[in-house]
Amino acid sequence: MALTAGIVGLPNVGKSTLFNAITNAGAEMANYPFATIDPNVGMVEVPDQRLARIDELIPAKKIIRTTFEFTDIAGIVKGASKGEGLGNKFLENIRQVDAIVHVVRAFDDDNITHVSNKIDPLDDIDTINLELILADLESVNKRYARVEKVARTKDKEAVAEFSVLQKIKPVLEAGKSVRSLEFDEEEQKIVKGLFLLTSKPVLYVANIAEEDMADPSSNGYVQQIQQFAEAEGSQMLAVSAKTEEEIAQLDDADKQDFLEAEGVEESGLDRLIKAAYKLLGLATFFTAGGKETRAWTFRQGMKAPQVAGIIHSDFERGFIRAETFSFTDLDQQGSVAAVREAGRLRSEGKEYVVQDGDIIEFRFNV
Repeated sequence: MALTAGIVGLPNVGKSTLFNAITNAGAEMANYPFATIDPNVGMVEVPDQRLARIDELIPAKKIIRTTFEFTDIAGIVKGASKGEGLGNKFLENIRQVDAIVHVVRAFDDDNITHVSNKIDPLDDIDTINLELILADLESVNKRYARVEKVARTKDKEAVAEFSVLQKIKPVLEAGKSVRSLEFDEEEQKIVKGLFLLTSKPVLYVANIAEEDMADPSSNGYVQQIQQFAEAEGSQMLAVSAKTEEEIAQLDDADKQDFLEAEGVEESGLDRLIKAAYKLLGLATFFTAGGKETRAWTFRQGMKAPQVAGIIHSDFERGFIRAETFSFTDLDQQGSVAAVREAGRLRSEGKEYVVQDGDIIEFRFNV
């Protein structure tokens, strides 16, 4: 599934350093776990410890992990919504991504100039959010009068869209993001079609110094960003971009030693990938044994035939059933035979909603 998160931020906040950590990690790996597929797009594997356990219990010739894309988006300055700097490119690139990773500087360093000549995370956040809000307001205002005119003719689609625009417009005028609103299922379809920048989910990344890695919550800047994210209903995590760039160039053994020395269990990059994956409502199912054990990405809520189609369109077209069991059952029982004996192997039909961690063999006929 080609879903991507765009990395945004002011100049000198560590945005590009973080992206370099993603692409540099790939350059060190031989078997396509990471790859740069465009100058500003990096594809990275989604870390999943379940794969090793599945391979232990259902051996395969190779393991293939699922992947996720990050896009490095041009820096922003005040006035981007009016075309200042690389504003137009910045805004257009954000329209193309599914979620936003907003990098905010949370460290002091006199050698790295801040565009505002001061370290103020909330002001940095407001600068970018305001430009997105202004761009959205311009889009909504352009559409508002046109849709209102058609809605007066009682056109059903126009009436529904105008109702949504009436809901959105005052919120943007108040300087708030569209994602702060709640929409029902039909309204969500309309909002999606408007391609509004502030309707996209956001993950705030506090870029911290290496010495704060063991206890980011002690950093006052991080505390400010955390409080802002919580108030907005968004997520936040702290990462040392410079350190992640260095870690990405180490082999697995040295990487683990480094993390232990820093007092952390998991790299910030791995946490970022998982958080972005979750932000988009994505989950993982597995096919196991034989030539390969493989992780596959799907959207939460998808039914078995749709999920089968991720592997191949023929699987969806000729879907008969999905023979499935959960990773948890396999892990607890210790073998497929034991899972079957425990009555945990199920045969599911077209209405089955696939769950994260399902191990599936699809039956189909075309």
